[in-house]
Amino acid sequence: MAKKKKTEEEQAEQTPVEEIAEETPALDPWEEKFNEERESRLRLAADYDNFRKRTLKEKESYYLSGKADAVEKLLPVYDNLERALNQPTEDAAYKKGVEMTMTELVKIFTALGVEIFGEVGETFDPNIHNAVMHTEDETLGENTISLVFQRGFRIGEKIVRFATVQVAN
Repeated sequence: MAKKKKTEEEQAEQTPVEEIAEETPALDPWEEKFNEERESRLRLAADYDNFRKRTLKEKESYYLSGKADAVEKLLPVYDNLERALNQPTEDAAYKKGVEMTMTELVKIFTALGVEIFGEVGETFDPNIHNAVMHTEDETLGENTISLVFQRGFRIGEKIVRFATVQVAN
């Protein structure tokens, strides 16, 4: 009887192993090769997609940087036109010509997505304004721009030039 018990115990131990072997059939070599190739192609497609996204982002960055550089080169022209507009003159044709030139330059900046900022009365923001002077003025609130020396320019979130201002305390 002891032999019989041992045989039953051996059978009980062997049964789960046989059942597991039956549940997971051996993979066909062709199916194994197919799965490896499929995974390889999926990885390749993911790598290509990442490469495409990265190059697109780099291309946009280069374009924005180039546009900002071009705008920065035109800023002295803008400043000179603004100074010319602020000078008193008796020649109406001259003044009209300078105004038309300034209007066209502002249109070009707008078409390029350039935002011009730094107006009297705006609230001072140290992230976009450069305060070079402070003044005490009771008529203006605290941290209000009272005088603009140079306007600021930005393209999207990139600051091309900070606005140089005087701030009232």
